[in-house]
Amino acid sequence: MELAKSFNPSEIEARWYPEWESAGYFRPSNEVGTTSYCIMLPPPNVTGTLHMGHAFQHTLMDALTRYHRMLGQNVLWQPGTDHAGIATQIVVERQLDQENLDRRSLGREKFLERVWKWKEESGSTITRQMRRMGTSCDWSRERFTMDETLSRAVTEVFVRLYREGLIYRGKRLVNWDPVLQTAVSDLEVISAEEEGSLWFIRYPFEQQDGSAAHTDGLIVATTRPETMLGDMAVAVNPDDDRYKHLIGKHLRLPLSERTIPIIGDSYVDASFGTGCVKITPAHDFNDYQMGLRHKLVPLNIFTLDGKINELAPSEYQGLDRFDARKRILADLKAQELLVETRPHKLMIPRGDRTQSVIEPMLTDQWYVAMEGMAKRGLEVVAQGEVKFIPENWTHTYQQWLENIQDWCISRQLWWGHRIPAWYDEAGNVTVAHNLEEAQRLSGKNDLIQDEDVLDTWFSSALWPFSTLGWPKETAELNVFLPTSVLVTGFDIIFFWVARMVMMSLHFTGKPHLRKFM
Repeated sequence: MELAKSFNPSEIEARWYPEWESAGYFRPSNEVGTTSYCIMLPPPNVTGTLHMGHAFQHTLMDALTRYHRMLGQNVLWQPGTDHAGIATQIVVERQLDQENLDRRSLGREKFLERVWKWKEESGSTITRQMRRMGTSCDWSRERFTMDETLSRAVTEVFVRLYREGLIYRGKRLVNWDPVLQTAVSDLEVISAEEEGSLWFIRYPFEQQDGSAAHTDGLIVATTRPETMLGDMAVAVNPDDDRYKHLIGKHLRLPLSERTIPIIGDSYVDASFGTGCVKITPAHDFNDYQMGLRHKLVPLNIFTLDGKINELAPSEYQGLDRFDARKRILADLKAQELLVETRPHKLMIPRGDRTQSVIEPMLTDQWYVAMEGMAKRGLEVVAQGEVKFIPENWTHTYQQWLENIQDWCISRQLWWGHRIPAWYDEAGNVTVAHNLEEAQRLSGKNDLIQDEDVLDTWFSSALWPFSTLGWPKETAELNVFLPTSVLVTGFDIIFFWVARMVMMSLHFTGKPHLRKFM
């Protein structure tokens, strides 16, 4: 047989890969007495196709996997894909938009049918690409984060954490995307420096106190004049000689019929602006914390789509927040309360999917209490049970967990794991595995399930053990957990890696991996 003059890899690869896969060469040997080796594939999102970052990481994992197979070890490279809640829903909503449809006109059930159809198309593309690259993972064990078995694991984790007092519902500030109308994680917020303005606004005293320096009130510097409709105080540094004698007095809130107190807080930077800071607990994360310290009641003046609501003065109600800004500035100028405007560079947070300016919004959400889990997550790294390569990423991991906040896990979407909580007419909540159990526990039949779904990272955090059969006690859990190595990006050390460590420790008693690289 005459050899071809040039090597054509596509012909060779197309022939041999199906033979390798069908022969079971990529499956674990499961021979008794052999050393086990396991890699969990970071599940690609079913939102399109793989990119060069995937190809690079898959090459590293493939080399490790094949090397340990050649050593005769019992090797599992676990494949699968992630449902990617927000990203996938946006893709399908854009498709509907081209058809002059929207998800609400379709209804939840029909919309989810469209998303599942998209998932089948996109997910198939991803797996075809992986096979084309020669990825030697065990395709017989392929998983998807919304598979029935993995969904059961998600429900079980939620119910257990709730009954342990580690999941709760509360009204707190979150990153809110007014276009998507859902809470988003810090990872989905991109902050960049933009050109803006610093406006200096006079807040008149409620009563003249005779002080020659302050007879006309205090001047406040702000980059967000539209939020002043929700101001609950003006803060000064208690050590600032210019203002400390005014603490406890009241100011008239411009454009409103309210008066607000002057409070003292060491958080205020006396050197910035005028040293006087407007405090809007419902629309700023730092103000919210100050509000808690001073027992200020937050006043939310925005609707969920970023318009001024009915709690603000009537002349601004219904205006978009940025249109309201223009109207407010014009009215302040007309009343001679706008003292000065200066150019000012500031960090603007935008949603990575919509580019909409993110609004801190006070909403009811579900949270996971993280302090105890974080402590255990820090311990396994300190004790050397989990190692980072290169080691400098250990510091990043530790820094995040040492400053951890409770995790907001609810999203106002339709695509994802629906929260297993049901409400009666009085608003009482029952968390259960299913409707029948909720009815039995509550003693009521007329229950409505929570409309929200779980943050995508919640189910991803269970990936190392949900893919191995948990909550059942399977042989795979005993053999392959903790896994041997995880190859992924440093940018998701906190959002994925750390949460996998914490969840695995909590539910299996084992960290999910030995080495991160």
